[in-house]
Amino acid sequence: MALKASSLKVGDTHSERVVENLSRTQIVQYAGASGDYNPLHHDEVYTTQVADYPSIFAHGMLTMGLTGKVVTDFVGDGTLTRFGVRFTNQVWPGDTLDAKATVLAVREKAGQHYVDLAVSTVNQDGKEVMSGSATARIDP
Repeated sequence: MALKASSLKVGDTHSERVVENLSRTQIVQYAGASGDYNPLHHDEVYTTQVADYPSIFAHGMLTMGLTGKVVTDFVGDGTLTRFGVRFTNQVWPGDTLDAKATVLAVREKAGQHYVDLAVSTVNQDGKEVMSGSATARIDP
């Protein structure tokens, strides 16, 4: 069932748990899928002794991708016209992430209906790890 402008109001939300207990294996699998082999994401010795982080951490784009699924679960596949984010904190192995999309506006432009969303992803401690916005085409 397609999302309809007539059924949405400012403040409506959709949220999902995007990952529970993120594993090192998932982070390394993402490195392989993306081709991003930065040692910060897989080499514990480099990350802790050279870069001075407490551990490896997830790619920002992994968090964005997981969050993007929440957005498309809400608005539908193939409807996004814009999706942008800002990474605000690292995502560590063992983290559990919850993402939320909140309706900021429902509008019409040139006969097409759109929904503007605020997007936020938080870890198990409620600390925001990513924020952003998205716009999608929707039915009237």
